[in-house]
Amino acid sequence: MFCPKCHHIGTKVIDSRQSEDGRTIRRRRECESCGYRFTTFERIEQTPLLVIKRSGEREIFSRKKILNGLIRSAEKRPVPLAKLEEIVDDIELTIRQDGDSEVPSQKIGEFVMDRLAPLDDIAYIRFASVYRQFTDRRMFIKELERLEKGEKKEEERKHDA
Repeated sequence: MFCPKCHHIGTKVIDSRQSEDGRTIRRRRECESCGYRFTTFERIEQTPLLVIKRSGEREIFSRKKILNGLIRSAEKRPVPLAKLEEIVDDIELTIRQDGDSEVPSQKIGEFVMDRLAPLDDIAYIRFASVYRQFTDRRMFIKELERLEKGEKKEEERKHDA
C-alpha cells in the first residue's frame, strides 16, 4: 500500500482491530520511508445485489433508497432513525443470506412492511399506501383491518401463553 503523504510503496501494519459489527478490519499503518501513520479499512467485497422492479427492469440494490422510504413513512412519528437503519441492515442481511443475487422489489417491500408494522402503525400504513399503490379509501380500510386482525392474533398468543 502506498503512503498518502509521500507516495512511497512500502508501509507496514502496526495494529489491526475488528470493527464492532465484525464486518471490517481497521488497520493502523506506518510508512517505511517517512514514518507517516494512517488508517485503512478492509472489508469483504460482496457481489452486487440487483433488484427486479415490477416493470422487469433491474437496478442495483440501494440501502439508501429503502432508508429514504422508511424515513418518509415515519416522518413526524416517534421512530428513532437508528431503528429504521436496523430495519435496512436486517433486510440486506436477509437478502444476502438467501443467496440470490437478484431479488424482486415486491419481496423487499414485504420485508419492510413485516418489520415496520410492529414498530409504528402510522408509518406502516403510510409505507403500505405507497408500496401497494392505494387508489381509494377502501384499500386503506382493508389494510387497517388486516393490521387490526394481526394485533388481535398477537394478543391471543400472549394471553394463551
